[in-house]
Amino acid sequence: MAFGKRSESKIPTINLVPMLTVMMGVLAFFVVVSVSLGSEQLIEVELPPEQTEDVPPDQLPSIDEIFIVEMDANEKTLLNGQPIESEQLALEISEYLEKNADKTVYLVPDQTLPYENVMQFLGDMRAVGGDRVSLALENGEGE
Repeated sequence: MAFGKRSESKIPTINLVPMLTVMMGVLAFFVVVSVSLGSEQLIEVELPPEQTEDVPPDQLPSIDEIFIVEMDANEKTLLNGQPIESEQLALEISEYLEKNADKTVYLVPDQTLPYENVMQFLGDMRAVGGDRVSLALENGEGE
């Protein structure tokens, strides 16, 4: 009685080359991404502490005492609402900070400007005024 002959079966082999090729491609992708992200220049921004009390209106600085540099949507620079060139702005910032040792220069960018342009301009202003130059964002409420 012959029940079916057992034939010797071969052990299946797994071809690892395609899997290793895919893994090496993924590894190369992450290496390139991590190297490109590490080359960005960082700008340290210190946020003010949260105010828990309202400041009385008589203790707020007047608008004449505040040095505000604005960037409009066309990347034109305005100093307290008046157009100004970048070279003149650098001189004005240094003069203001020399005369007012306890004051700060505020940069108010248009909200439609790209982040990179705002950070580049903030970096240029900090090269002149150091840590006494601060980024100020307008609150979207009340418009």
